Formats: sequence, C-alpha cells, structure tokens
Amino acid sequence: MRTRPVSVARALSAGVFAALACGHALAEPISFDAAWERVRVVSDKLGAAQAAVESSNLKSKAVQGLGGPVISLSAAALAYNANLSVDLDPVNRRLTQVEQHLPVPLQNLPIPLPLPQLPSRYTFNQHDTLTTSTVSAVWPIYAGGIGNATRGFVKAQGYEAQAELSQAAHELASQLAQRYFGAQLALKAADLRQAAFKDIEQHDAAAEKMLKAGVISRVERLQARTALEEARRNAAKARSDADLTSAALARMLKSAAPVTPGTPLFAITQPLDPVDHYIQIALRNHPGLEKVAARKAQALSLHEGDEALRRPQVFAFGQSELKTSDATWVAGVGVRWTLFDSLDRKALSAASLEKVRQAELTDAQARSDIALLVEKNWRAAEQARVNFVSLGPSAELAQELLKLRSAGSREGTSTMLELIDAEINLSKVQTERAQSAYEYVVALAGLLESCGLSDEMPQYIARADVRID
Repeated sequence: MRTRPVSVARALSAGVFAALACGHALAEPISFDAAWERVRVVSDKLGAAQAAVESSNLKSKAVQGLGGPVISLSAAALAYNANLSVDLDPVNRRLTQVEQHLPVPLQNLPIPLPLPQLPSRYTFNQHDTLTTSTVSAVWPIYAGGIGNATRGFVKAQGYEAQAELSQAAHELASQLAQRYFGAQLALKAADLRQAAFKDIEQHDAAAEKMLKAGVISRVERLQARTALEEARRNAAKARSDADLTSAALARMLKSAAPVTPGTPLFAITQPLDPVDHYIQIALRNHPGLEKVAARKAQALSLHEGDEALRRPQVFAFGQSELKTSDATWVAGVGVRWTLFDSLDRKALSAASLEKVRQAELTDAQARSDIALLVEKNWRAAEQARVNFVSLGPSAELAQELLKLRSAGSREGTSTMLELIDAEINLSKVQTERAQSAYEYVVALAGLLESCGLSDEMPQYIARADVRID
C-alpha cells in the first residue's frame, strides 16, 4: 500500500480534518473512503511508523558524506609553573680538582682568591601563561569500502521501515473494514429487530382485542405477549450492540461524536479471480517480503563492512598552528593495515554470511507462508460469497411466507402465532444475510491485505452487485 507521509496527509486534509473534528460533522453518514482518509491522518500507529521512516531517511542523509575529509579546530589556554632542582655537589668537587691541578694554588697568589663554593642544590622556577590553536585535517583516500557498506546498511534500514509502514497501513485497512462494516451490520440488525418489535407490538395489540372478542384462546394471547417481550429484549440488545460498534468506530476515527457508516454492506455474487492470480500479486506486493529483502540487504552490508575492516586504509593528513607567521605545520599520507588483533575476522565474516543465508531462507519460507495465507483468505472469501448467495432464496421465501401469513390472518386461515413467527423468521433471515455479507467483506479485506492490495477496496465496493441497504 502506498501510504502518504503523515505530514502531507495532514496538510491535504486540513479542511476536512477540522470539519470531521466537530461532533455534528461526524453525526452525518461517512463513507468508507472518507473514513479511510480520516484514519490515515489520525492513526497513531501509522504516525509512529511514518516517524520511523522519516528517522531512517534522515540517517541515510546524514551518512551520505561518510568517507570525506574531516577538519577540526583545536585551541587551548593554559598556565604553567615549572620547578627544576639541580644537584651542584658534582660541580663543587670538580672545582676542587681543578684547583689542585693549578701551578700556583689560589691561596698563594699575591692576592689570595678563595675557591668559589656553590650551594649543594639549586631550584629553578619558571611560570607563565600562553594560548595555542591548531587546525587539523584528515581525508580518507581508501578505507576498504567501509563507507559504502555503512551507507548501504542505513539505506536498507530505511527500506525495512518503509515496509513496516506499508504493513501497518494494510493491517489498519483491514481493522477499519471490520469496525466500519461491523458497525453497519450492527445498525442493520438493530433496525431489523426494532422493525420486528414494532410489527409484533401491533400484532400483540390485535391479539388483545381478539381475546376480548373471544376469537383466540388465552394461551394464544400469552404466546403473543411472550413473543413481544422476546422481541423487545432482542431489539434492546441489538441497539446496545450497535451503540458499542459505533463507539468503537468513533474511537478509531478519533471522533467525540457517534459515527454512522454510510457505505452499505455489499457482496459480489460473481466468483473472484482464480487464487493463483492473487498469489502472484501477493508475491510481488506483500510488505513482509519487502521487509525480508531489506534485512538481507542489511546482512550483505554488514558482511561488506567486515571485509572492509580487513583491508588497508590510506589517508592524507595535515596540521598547522593558527599564526600569522612562523606557524608550525605538518602534512603527509599515511597507511594503516591491521595485521593482527584479538578478533577472529574470518569467523566474523562467516557469521555475516550466515546472516545472509538466514535472510534467503526466511524469504523462501515467507513466500510459502504468504501463498498459503492468500489461499486461505481466498477460500474464506469464496465460501462467504457462496453462503451469501445461498441465503437469497431463504430471504425470498421468508418474504413470501410473511405475505401469506398476513393474508391468512386477515382471512382467518392463519393464527396470530403463525403471523408472529413469520415476522420473526423474516427478521432472522435478513439478519443472517447481513451477517453473511459482513463475513464476505471481512474475508475480502483479509484477502486484499495478504496481497498488498488494501488500497483497492473502493474498487471492489464499486463492483458490488448486491448492497444491503
């Protein structure tokens, strides 16, 4: 499923978003297409998946320049105090030796000179403050391919995030179909139960008059009253169920007001395309396969990175003091090649290749599982379609039986209980047919999800030749 970014969707739907946020706006029936557009805007699940995609895209952008030059500036301000202690005893002894070798001792000179004596130790002290600043540059000329491996790995992570976004969108579409048409089914059942209750209520009033006229027995009268109370309970329960499903749909659409679905339950009575048609589409479109392919690409990039670390690295470098004159600088070209370290590089390379093999086997298993899932969903949709079509004659029979019992009641050939039973039976058959249509829609949504075709649900709705209005 091609899912628009959340930010774009919010911008495109700003006007509709404001209208739908109002309670009275969502009180009007909302079509399935409009509900889907709404969910794509407000869904936290899609928003989180989209955020992951944006994060991966930004990471990919961040590492595009990996392997280029790195220039750094460093500066320091410092103060120092240096002390140096010097032992002068050896110097004193040497002076004494020198005096002994003189022709005339210094003491015998006309003007006697005393032999100078230095202190036994002397300490020099130096303290000052200074500042220094340098600019350095390193440019990898050849790094064994580690840059390309890193970029490939981050890019593959982006593909995986995109696949997860697509999968989340498909799952959300199926969930919406279940809640939307589940609410439609509940409303239909509530309307049918309420209509049956109203009809039986009229029959109950007529039965009361007939009892007073002596036309029916008290037992028949009690049977009519029992049928009325049962219809009342069923109608109340159906209405409660409808309110609950409407609330669930409203929560999914993040609406404070109840939501009324406007697209009716439907069915396509013609058989679906052959199962192989859907399997082939699924093997091209299923986001699960895209996720497996992304993980295989990540494994290949990791293997390339491991191999790159075993190759020599060539780089240029330079450094210079920041002075107007007499700056000290250095520049050159270096080579670095790790001949031995504590890691077993061969084992790491073999491990990364096993990751690639794991991804390949996972892909094969995923294709088998997806094909089986598509066939399962296709058979479920076809079975639901057959069940729906088979209930058509039952609905017609129930309609005709009600007409017959109504005419018989007027002519006195049918009892009041038979008429009530016909009313109940018609409501039951119509509810079963709506339930069958709901099962068909949910199975169809599951089939489209497993094929990666959830966006085509509106086309199937348009192709429907039966709608439960």
